[in-house]
Amino acid sequence: MAIISSHTLNSVDGTHAGGIAVTLYAIARGGTRTAIFETAMDDGGRLNETIEAPSEAQSYELIFQTGDYFAARSQQTDTHQILREVVIRFEMSDQQNLYHFPLMLAPNSYSTWWSS
Repeated sequence: MAIISSHTLNSVDGTHAGGIAVTLYAIARGGTRTAIFETAMDDGGRLNETIEAPSEAQSYELIFQTGDYFAARSQQTDTHQILREVVIRFEMSDQQNLYHFPLMLAPNSYSTWWSS
């Protein structure tokens, strides 16, 4: 089983970005997407899910609904916010590994990397 984890940080004010809705999809060779889990970051901005990866999946999408998070913090957004989701598409070459994706967020930018 693989572990999918993340830690989201609000780079506007330096706080943990909790409550962000997150979905993981498996994407098969033909492009068919299957939801593996739908959840939300905890109050500390953390996600930790153990999954059994489908054997037919070729890649995965981890989608963070950041638009709703910043809309709830109207003082941190301007009227021109255009980024509503952060989508991380990746391959899971070792289904027994940890796939940790830290995410630094601002209303119209983000930074992420893989850490295992």
